[in-house]
Amino acid sequence: MGAYYDEIEIEDMAWDAEKGVFHYPCPCGDRFEISRKQLANYEDVAICPSCSLIIRVIFDPLDFEDEPDEDEEEGESSVEEEDSESDGDEAFEDALENLKISEASAESQAVAATA
Repeated sequence: MGAYYDEIEIEDMAWDAEKGVFHYPCPCGDRFEISRKQLANYEDVAICPSCSLIIRVIFDPLDFEDEPDEDEEEGESSVEEEDSESDGDEAFEDALENLKISEASAESQAVAATA
């Protein structure tokens, strides 16, 4: 990649929870930005959306190694998955309660199992 405007340590950048990015002031008046997901993917270049300047972010990749694939939506979807699993369990229990086996089919299954 081209020349960096500067090299900045991640500790010197500010976290913007609303946008989900680390940022650092750019001389143009805007901010250099890099997301946690980019850092987890070993990307070390923060860009300014308003000009062509870029900075290199110095950080320890191991600090971002365990980041979820999807930022905040990950937590929400796992809760939904747990709900859908419990709904499936309830449907299974209901099916067992409603299951009726006649004596004739039970005997034929027992004969088939012993054969």
